[in-house]
Amino acid sequence: MGVSTSSPEEGIAVVTVDFPPVNALPVHGWYDLAAAVRAAGADPKVRCVVLAAAGRGFNAGVDIKEMQRTPGYDALLGANRGCSEAFAAVYDCEVPVIAAVQGFCLGGGIGLVGNADAIVASDDATFGLPELDRGALGAATHLARLVPQHVMRTLYYTSRTVTAEELHRHGSVWQVVPRDRLTDAAMALAGEIAAKDGTLLRLAKAAINGIDPVDVRRSYRFEQGFTFEANLSGIADRVRNTFGTGTSTSTSTSTSTSTSTGSNTTRGQRS
Repeated sequence: MGVSTSSPEEGIAVVTVDFPPVNALPVHGWYDLAAAVRAAGADPKVRCVVLAAAGRGFNAGVDIKEMQRTPGYDALLGANRGCSEAFAAVYDCEVPVIAAVQGFCLGGGIGLVGNADAIVASDDATFGLPELDRGALGAATHLARLVPQHVMRTLYYTSRTVTAEELHRHGSVWQVVPRDRLTDAAMALAGEIAAKDGTLLRLAKAAINGIDPVDVRRSYRFEQGFTFEANLSGIADRVRNTFGTGTSTSTSTSTSTSTSTGSNTTRGQRS
């Protein structure tokens, strides 16, 4: 369990996330992921990184239960910073990063794949930001890299998900394959990339990042400021306690699916 790195083929590093049951990452998990991706990219023998996940889903966001049991805002701040570091590590990785996505990709998962260089997905993969149902904000920066602006806004406001095939039609998912072929498809694309000269690949990655119209790190941190404001004002608690409907006083038992939510057990019941 945790984050591991393997080298199944020459020039390719596979960074695998495994946090059962749904790959909702605790604070240290985001930092561990960031460190693993940065280390893989810095290895001169590596020319492509595959970001993968064990289990039924790619990523379900942050571990809300960790925040529920942590007094104050330390867990919220840790998740904010940890997510930011993990997303930036994928974007800044010295070599191309391929996200191999199966099952659900929610919240923080969108931050990871939105900053990847290429996405290969299984035909059961779904993508979305349920942030408004979790009392949070964030990763619209990354969702906007996957779909057109108005689609992003509609998905964000409604908390709906889209399928891998829909993202393939938008041009953001490179390939959609049956689940049992996901690893092979991701490795095949990685092998094609890794066949290039490593020094030239690093120059290409830096050049492509340099012409991006949006500073993804600054944009995401700007979004996180509003998440923290929602928590300080109590809005986040109210929304989580009504599971995004605004009509019920019952609490949610959801484990995860947010890029950056927060809780403070000294200030009342958390969802």
